[in-house]
Amino acid sequence: MGATGPFPDPSGTSPGPVFDRDEADRALARLHAEHEAIETSLLSLQDHAGRRLLEGAELAGVTRSRWAATEQSITVLWTYYDAYTKALDEAAALRARRRWPTRDDLAELTERLRGPSVTVGGTGGRLAEHFTLAQLVDRMNELYAASLDMIVAADAVWSALPARIDLLAAELRRTRSLAHSVGVRPGEHPAGDDLAEITDELTALRAEVVSDPLAYWRPAQGSSAPGGGTPDTRRYDRAARALEDVRREIEAVLEVRKDSEERLLRLRDVISRADRTLTEARAARGEVLAKIAATEVPAVSGPSSVLHERLSTAAEYRRNAQWHRLSPLLEALERDAEDELLRARESLTAVTAPLAVRAELRGRLDAYRAKVARLGLAEDPLLAERYDAARRMLWSAPCDLRVAEQAVLRYQHLAADLAGQARGQATGQGPGQVPGQRGPAEQYGHDGERDGRGQRG
Repeated sequence: MGATGPFPDPSGTSPGPVFDRDEADRALARLHAEHEAIETSLLSLQDHAGRRLLEGAELAGVTRSRWAATEQSITVLWTYYDAYTKALDEAAALRARRRWPTRDDLAELTERLRGPSVTVGGTGGRLAEHFTLAQLVDRMNELYAASLDMIVAADAVWSALPARIDLLAAELRRTRSLAHSVGVRPGEHPAGDDLAEITDELTALRAEVVSDPLAYWRPAQGSSAPGGGTPDTRRYDRAARALEDVRREIEAVLEVRKDSEERLLRLRDVISRADRTLTEARAARGEVLAKIAATEVPAVSGPSSVLHERLSTAAEYRRNAQWHRLSPLLEALERDAEDELLRARESLTAVTAPLAVRAELRGRLDAYRAKVARLGLAEDPLLAERYDAARRMLWSAPCDLRVAEQAVLRYQHLAADLAGQARGQATGQGPGQVPGQRGPAEQYGHDGERDGRGQRG
């Protein structure tokens, strides 16, 4: 809804020699063309949609004060235009007196076209103003640009913001209806409170934009063109972002309603596995205490009664369709149930570690017995004696892992020595040796003297 641009540059020149007839005719022609451009611009300003809206609106704030000043400027602008028209008509009438004007006619015509020949005001107590035609055009340009700037800015805000606010309000109504269907209401859920705040914000914002559009206008820095700038949408953008956040939360609640039964079943399964693992850990702890001597076995806690209570609360929320409460509870329960299952598995691993050490020692003992049997050394009396001693320790209850490990090591070393001697006799080399090693039971704190090979004796 634009208007024409600024008036053309004035055609008058600085004071100089008197016009001749051709110069006067050309100057009048330029001034008449300029007059038509001025008239077109003023009529465009008069018919501007933004101006009509301003005239009919109940304005407030900065817009009301600026519109009052602009209305006065437009009135003065038409007064200047009338004075300009009258001066131009008088100059044209003077030129029309004679086909061949006299020197006095040309001097008077030059004065009218170049000199301060236009008088504005001087009635009703107002002081008269005297302008040249060029000065009057400059003054009209200033008033026109200021008036057009104010009208275009207000119209731009009205064209941009109210429609966007209305669209956002429609989206807000749909979101509020959806929220109500899943139990998200003001006072019962934070998202419901947010929706109420967004509703109040949009209502207030629209009323302010309609009554005071210039309060939501940001002029362009360094721009002198009328209407240079953009509507200030920061409050609208904040409301839109807040509504989008609420909408995502409502969608999450809807997802909960859709898959809550499956998630509850998975939760029951995870918690049940955690309980069974803890039960197994407690049973294993009793077995370890009965079968393994001189071992520190960590205590095992019972099932989490808090998790079971929260699971029951979640099921109650689902039965009563309290989806907005079920959503955060399910998310927290899923995290805590997985943590509980991990804790139970760690407890089982910790309490069964001594049994794993005993099983490793049994396996090592049997592996060395099979090895010496392949070498034909199984009937060696000392080796058989050490094997029987280690086996009695490992298969007795309670089993002292530290002592049993030393017995396995002694059997292992003797077997290695005998195997080395057998290979030496076959190849002519000396008896073999095995490097020292630490057994798994040493983690339980056995203090033994090391022999010459670096092994515990």
